[in-house]
Amino acid sequence: MNVRFLHTSDWQIGATYWMLDADGQARLDQARLDAIRTMGTIAHDTNCAFMLVAGDIFDKNSLKKTTLNRALETIKSIPVPVYLLPGNHDPLTADSVFYQATQLDNVTVLDHTGPFTVTDHVELVAAPLLTRHTYEDPVARMLSTLDTPAPGTIRIACGHGAVDSHTSIAQPNTIDLATVTEALDNHLIDYLALGDTHSTRQLDEHNRIYYSGAPEVTDFHDFDGHPIGATTGSNETNSGNCLVVDITKDTTGPAAITVTPHTTGTWTFQAHTRDCNSQHDAEEFITFLKSFTDKPRTVIKYALIGTVDVATKQFLEHQLNELEPTFAALYPRTRLHHLTLNPSDDDLDNLNLNGYANQALKELIDNDETDALSLMFRLTQDQQ
Repeated sequence: MNVRFLHTSDWQIGATYWMLDADGQARLDQARLDAIRTMGTIAHDTNCAFMLVAGDIFDKNSLKKTTLNRALETIKSIPVPVYLLPGNHDPLTADSVFYQATQLDNVTVLDHTGPFTVTDHVELVAAPLLTRHTYEDPVARMLSTLDTPAPGTIRIACGHGAVDSHTSIAQPNTIDLATVTEALDNHLIDYLALGDTHSTRQLDEHNRIYYSGAPEVTDFHDFDGHPIGATTGSNETNSGNCLVVDITKDTTGPAAITVTPHTTGTWTFQAHTRDCNSQHDAEEFITFLKSFTDKPRTVIKYALIGTVDVATKQFLEHQLNELEPTFAALYPRTRLHHLTLNPSDDDLDNLNLNGYANQALKELIDNDETDALSLMFRLTQDQQ
């Protein structure tokens, strides 16, 4: 027996970003829908039997009607059956958007444990989230209800949640991999399709447990290792993918599983921190920014740390002001950005200040008032 299917998750339809203007937000919204169509094409071209979406299809249940209708129309275009699992962003509550999704002929909402029969020899079992916050391991709860499948039956499980706690305190809703591995070893299930972590991630050396990752970027890849996200500490290193999963199984022995990633995303979110203490450092950073080939679909937040003279500060301001409109967003990381202005002797001499103005300048320098110093130099030069 064998089956091939497409595993995806975390579409986050309806997610908004404060740093994007109206044009950028609209283009990212469209990119999310385009990624769904791309996955439909991949599923068709690779002869997938179905598409399995492991939660957070929607960023929230309270979506604008336009957003929801366009998403449903896009899902409707997928040329294979689609199985949708409610996640923590779109739980199966009274106001769930999934009640409208069930009206689509190609959609099955995984609204209970199952099993859901896909073919005579393939079934799905699921751990749908019924509330936004859960206080138990949803996958362990699902596994505890299962009997051993019929010989030769391929059983695919689907869940949504974290396998790692982002705090030092154990969380009761964390998915216990030891419990999952035991279920796999005992052939209770053959594959666990997970959502929640937005980077593609293999969790088992035999390809039996995977996070698919989001098909389009949702958060920053921090190249300097600084934690991103006030509460989650997320660092999205490998999103923009989906997985094509092949499972082969006979009546005896474990299933053989092959997982093939496919690229679906087109946007880039990156965070960078750089030391900047000279004109050379500044020029290197600007050259780096100019190297991005698809700036209108690129969001960069940056932190420059160091001390520079007036000429270098003005060079950076001019270059960043020129580049900023070309990117989807380009902005400093307020929490980390600390570029101090330290005027050279020539800078100070060129100002030719006396009396009160000179005293004010010294106070600004002593108090590390970089923005005010920059403004003073700019205004003084404009008058000269």
